[in-house]
Amino acid sequence: MTVAESSAEIPIAASQAAAGRIPLWVKVAYTAFVAVLVPYYLKTYGPTNFLYFCDVALLMTVAALWLESSLLASLAAVGILIPQTLWVADFLGAAVGRPLTGMTAYMFDDQLSLFARGLSFFHFWLPFLLLWTVWRLGYDRRALAGWTLLAWGLQLICFFAMPAPPAPADNPNVPVNINYVYGFNEAGPQTWMAPGAFLALMMAGLPLLIFLPTHAALSWAFAPRHAEFLSATLTSRGT
Repeated sequence: MTVAESSAEIPIAASQAAAGRIPLWVKVAYTAFVAVLVPYYLKTYGPTNFLYFCDVALLMTVAALWLESSLLASLAAVGILIPQTLWVADFLGAAVGRPLTGMTAYMFDDQLSLFARGLSFFHFWLPFLLLWTVWRLGYDRRALAGWTLLAWGLQLICFFAMPAPPAPADNPNVPVNINYVYGFNEAGPQTWMAPGAFLALMMAGLPLLIFLPTHAALSWAFAPRHAEFLSATLTSRGT
């Protein structure tokens, strides 16, 4: 076999080697969970709830698992690992009476059903599932640019088309201040600076302070495994 022939077969061999890295039961269990969550959230909160970064990542992970797509898994991981790690830390702190930010206080609100809180608990385990998935599939470095562009689009939609806080009294479940484009307080918009300036700050700050560090860590820890596939393929062919 010539070098050219070997090179031509490398992408095919890599794709075949990658297939089957996510067990079927994981795909089915995750899809079943999402199939329960989506109609409940649509009925309770409405479709705009799926503009949140975490919910976008939740849905994206369905495709990532079934397609065994390193890119889709990497996009979701870059976007939510740090924010969801903060959610996990706050939840664990709140469980022992020492919350960090109070962002998970609703998880301990007895006025919310256990079913609703159980669905929202995906914020806890999804980052770990994404880490495992990226470990299985490898990290795609295009994720930083891809998620940044997606996040900018979502932020612009949420700022110009979605309502600012607070939620209306006659519909308290309607999502407002989606992705914190109006500030970090659900009681009302921030007053530190002009709304447009705050949006610009968020659009610049998230890639620099959240997405880029996550990208760097994942690039170091979970490099793509194409070199591993190539080595195994060439070894098996005796080249």
